[in-house]
Amino acid sequence: MTPLEIHINGEPYQTRAPHLQDLLLERGHALNSAFACAINNTFVPRVQWPQRALLQGDRVDVIAPITGG
Repeated sequence: MTPLEIHINGEPYQTRAPHLQDLLLERGHALNSAFACAINNTFVPRVQWPQRALLQGDRVDVIAPITGG
């Protein structure tokens, strides 16, 4: 499989991960942590992460909650 050229939180990134969940694991994210994901500005529900295929040029945003006040 040819690496995909995508962007993660605005930064260019190459991956061979076929799905969003694979990408998150590749990047070291604990899947049970509190964060959300969007691809191309569209929210991806957590239950769809294992099946959501990544495509060339996708813009992935990983968003963590901000604590404090």
